Amino acid sequence: MDFELQSFIPKLDLVQILSWIASGCMIFGGVVPYIPQYRDIKKTENADGFSTYVCLALLVANTLRIFFWFGRHYELPLLAQSVIMIVTMMIMLHLCTRVKALSDITSKRRAFLDFDGRYFWKWNHYSDYVLFMVVFSAFCGGITILLIDFKIYVEALGFMAVFTEAMLGAPQFYKNLQNKSTIGMSVKMVLFWLSGDTFKTGYFIVNNAPIQFTICGALQVTIDLAILYQVWFYRGKKPA
Repeated sequence: MDFELQSFIPKLDLVQILSWIASGCMIFGGVVPYIPQYRDIKKTENADGFSTYVCLALLVANTLRIFFWFGRHYELPLLAQSVIMIVTMMIMLHLCTRVKALSDITSKRRAFLDFDGRYFWKWNHYSDYVLFMVVFSAFCGGITILLIDFKIYVEALGFMAVFTEAMLGAPQFYKNLQNKSTIGMSVKMVLFWLSGDTFKTGYFIVNNAPIQFTICGALQVTIDLAILYQVWFYRGKKPA
């Protein structure tokens, strides 16, 4: 009996360790794809191949997902992942804004408070992106406080969060389609997207996360594969 108990305890410890590793991968794994893209932009001082709308999609999605947690608690690693991702996207935006300012010094000042839809998310200064996030977060927070007791709102909030995240690759896909080239986009980033989204979808299924998360993961994997197809289809072609 003692032998059986002793042999069972290490198994429990191993399962716990694997669970911690999986949680750590969920929290920080989403950041990894943007490291090679960040380094490429910083090295070349050119951000033309990267769509900053990817940052917009992730900022909106993760902000909504944080508010969704208050209405329906889910795994804490997923909540922590959202916070880390928001910080990461703001860092990416800071770099892209600085690099574009160096190559576009003659352009007219474009600001968030101009409320000009033609230049939405094409502002010149990093502070405008910060201001947008403050306003957006305050608006979502106010609505959530008022409607937190309504299940329909909470579920709709969760769906909007994961659907927006699922479409994060769409701006990059569209930018590649416009350029008829993938030059300037980090292929490593997309490969990391694919591996991370595949792992994430499996994590959602194993941990019985809300169905919205599983749908999100499956859609993300599909878009990742579509972008990798573009890499093959446009191989060797320069931007149009």
